[in-house]
This record gives sequence, structure tokens and C-alpha cells, in this order.
Amino acid sequence: MLIVDDSVVARTVLARIASDDGACEVAGAVADVPAALEFLATETVDVILLDLEMPGIDGLSGLPDLLAAGRGARVLVVSSAADAGAAATVQALALGAADTLVKPGRSISAGSFAKALAEKIARLTDPGEPMGGGAPIARLAARPFDAVAIGASTGGIHALNNVLRDLPATFRAPVMVTQHLPQAFVPHFARQLESAVGRRCVVATERMTLEPDMIVLAPGDAHLTVAPLRSGRTNVRLSQVPVANGNLPSVDPMFESAAARYGARLLAIVLSGMGRDGLDGARAVREAGGTVVVQDRASSVVWGMPGAVAAAGLADAVLTPEAIGGVVAGQMVAVPCR
Repeated sequence: MLIVDDSVVARTVLARIASDDGACEVAGAVADVPAALEFLATETVDVILLDLEMPGIDGLSGLPDLLAAGRGARVLVVSSAADAGAAATVQALALGAADTLVKPGRSISAGSFAKALAEKIARLTDPGEPMGGGAPIARLAARPFDAVAIGASTGGIHALNNVLRDLPATFRAPVMVTQHLPQAFVPHFARQLESAVGRRCVVATERMTLEPDMIVLAPGDAHLTVAPLRSGRTNVRLSQVPVANGNLPSVDPMFESAAARYGARLLAIVLSGMGRDGLDGARAVREAGGTVVVQDRASSVVWGMPGAVAAAGLADAVLTPEAIGGVVAGQMVAVPCR
């Protein structure tokens, strides 16, 4: 693990927490981005702890270079700037940071912070149980979809940007997104996604109409579901009913309601994330005749959610985010399902 923080106190405490817990061996601790890039030129690490507020090159500006130099290292942003609702947090996740954690100032060694840090490091360094393997080629015929539903968690924001950024102007189907995020983060997420992909992106509200060209996001404190109207249009409904996986919002209710509404004309996508949210919903999509595509293991920060769907045999294809974008756009795809 490499620690990048201009505070010597923070570097010392972060190194102590990681070492005491045994979560990760600290290979280096540096004060700025240039020193980190110099370190990474000769050393390899699995995780980089990155502060955002540093003199000279700040963490956000240096993040793309650190990801490139890290050659697969996961970046965990640990910064006081990563507070609830911070636009900087969503921007860091969109740029490719794996996760974020608020640095609690002078109380940085507080027990709750130490526990959270250890858990996040363990999650990012755990290879997980092998899922699937040796599956035959899955071929998806090019065809339009009436709607697209996307579920994601840890690592999902960066992947989602890559899925949606190159859609052609001719693509007009509405896109529903359930991304595990605190409620305060979602408006920032909507603005970031709209800017990145050039499409109207809104936070879901009760009984709003799902329209062409719209990207609608679960609000953070409710499940995003859909229901048909007598006019033939589609109504958004919000729910806080507890689900088996414990998530709020959860991908499962979105997939299940969309499967009931669109049947075989639905494309459901599961991107990087911890846990099994989306598994039950993917089963409902397949039973309704819809198509299920999941992110591949190599490009996922955490292959829990997509891996669970793949292991259950519910994925029509396992792809990189960029290739999933091709499926959304209606292009022919032929790939090995792993």
C-alpha cells in the first residue's frame, strides 16, 4: 500500500492503522503526487490511499496519472474533502477512484474510522471467490431495447461513465440507474453524469414520467421502480419497502418492476459492486425474456454483484464497460462469458 498525504501526522496514523490491523503492508508514504509517481515508477502496490487537499498538484488533478502509474492499483480517497454531498467525492469516483472515506481531522485515529479504513482496504485487496469460468461464447444479436436498467455499487460510477459516454444520438431509450450512494451525493452524481455523457440526467421523483433520452437515478433514500400508465407511458414510483439484501436503494426492485413493464425489450446491466444486489432482479429479467449483461471481473473494482449474476448463469454476456456500451447502442457483440 502507498499513502499519499501532505500531513506527516496523517501518514503516520494511516500507516499505523493499516499495520496494526494487518489489512495491508505499507510499502511507502509520500507527501505529494510527484513523489508518488516517482515511487510507482519502480514499485508495485495494490492500494493507494490518496488525500485530495494537497499543495501543488491536488489529489483530483493527480488521480488519472496515479491510476495509470499504479498499473491496476485501487485508489481509496481518504480526505476531509470527502464529506457527505461533496462534489469532489463524486468527481473522484467518476475519474476512477475505487472508494472514498472521510478523514475525521484531529480524531483520525478514532476507532470507527480505523475500522472503516481496515474494512475498505480488505475489500479492495480481497480477490474474492472464483466465480464461473470456461463458459461458451455468448452471442448477442443487435437489437433495440425499449429501456435500459443499470445497477452498480463500489466502482460503479467510473464504469457507468464508460458505458454511457459514447452512445449515438440515435439512441433514445430511457435509462434507469440504481447506484449505491448516500442521498446527499446523488444530485452531484446527476450533474457529473449529465456533463460526462451529454444526456439529460435527473434524480427520480414520485410519479414522474419516464421519457425518451432521459437518464433517471434512484434518489439514495428509495428504490426506483416503474409502472405502466393507461396512456401507454411509464410512471416512476419510489418505494422504501425493505428488501432481502438490505440495500436502500436496491437494484432488485428496479430490475423486477422494469422486467414486468418491458419484458423481452429490457436490457439489464450489473456493474462493479460489493454484495449480491441485482441477483434476484436479474432472474426476473431473464424469466421475462429480457437481456442481462454484467461487467467482467478484470475491469471491476469489486466483482461481487456482477460475479453473483454470472455465477448463477443469468448473464447473457460478461463484458468490459466499453463493450457494454456497444450492447446498449445496439451493436453486435460476441464474447466469452467468464
